[in-house]
Amino acid sequence: MKRDSFDLVICGVGGQGIILASNVLCHAAFLESFDVKKSEVHGMAQRGGSVITHVRIGKKVHSPLIEQGNSDIVLAFEKLEALRYIRYLKKNGTVIVNDREIPPMSVLTGAAQYPANIKGKLKRHGMIYFVDAEKIALELGDRRTVNIILLGVLSCFLGFKKKSWKTAISKNVKKKFVDLNVAAFNKGTSLLRNIYSIKKEK
Repeated sequence: MKRDSFDLVICGVGGQGIILASNVLCHAAFLESFDVKKSEVHGMAQRGGSVITHVRIGKKVHSPLIEQGNSDIVLAFEKLEALRYIRYLKKNGTVIVNDREIPPMSVLTGAAQYPANIKGKLKRHGMIYFVDAEKIALELGDRRTVNIILLGVLSCFLGFKKKSWKTAISKNVKKKFVDLNVAAFNKGTSLLRNIYSIKKEK
């Protein structure tokens, strides 16, 4: 059932296509006749630093920022980033996590260690879905489609028409990559129909 409003946090590291994913999401929401507000924060994105985008969708949205504890969904492109921004998730919210580890600069330089048992820590919050999006992207022949695969998974929770997503993709990616990205999106939407492709953690 289509809802009247959604607050979403999209997070990951620089170079993962987070901004493109949020642009496609906002475009699709606009085509569904929603008001949309977006806010982006780039933390040394050129070096693989943290990137977070707030997306608010509703009949009328006044502020682009989501307060901690109020996001319906957290879409994380990397596991540590999911843990970093889980504080935004509301009680009983949904978390979609790309099952991928990208060590930050502090870990690469030896100044810190990548946290252990991130999955276990995330399981304390809402409903968590771990997705091996990179494996699917490589099967499609382009690992850059990870972001659109994850959008396909996200779409299953929003209720937007498939036509709106396809149009949004076609308007936000280069023409020669449209078919590839539509295929990636479709792969993502099919994941929730296959219990073996997504690990659902309570």
